[in-house]
Amino acid sequence: MSDKKQNKVRVKVTLEQKLEYARLMIDEGYSNKKVMEISGASESAVSRWKCQYVAELKGQTPEGKKALTPEQQRIQELEKQLWRAKRDNEILYVQDVR
Repeated sequence: MSDKKQNKVRVKVTLEQKLEYARLMIDEGYSNKKVMEISGASESAVSRWKCQYVAELKGQTPEGKKALTPEQQRIQELEKQLWRAKRDNEILYVQDVR
């Protein structure tokens, strides 16, 4: 017998798949367990997708991770563009002051 723990195989799930699984749970009434069976993902992962989807539906843009819904993805992209524009303006301002 070996004392080494067996690592679970990590399941790769795209943002589109996460969104679809979250929609199944929220919109179609699928249980977390059913989505776990379908996706092969862990209970914690499935719960995170569901919570994130509900938060995004309420208008909360996730920080530190990619959004699931198209609306929140667009907000994240616009925030990134605004950040870049502000950075570029700061660089130009500093160069102009010199």
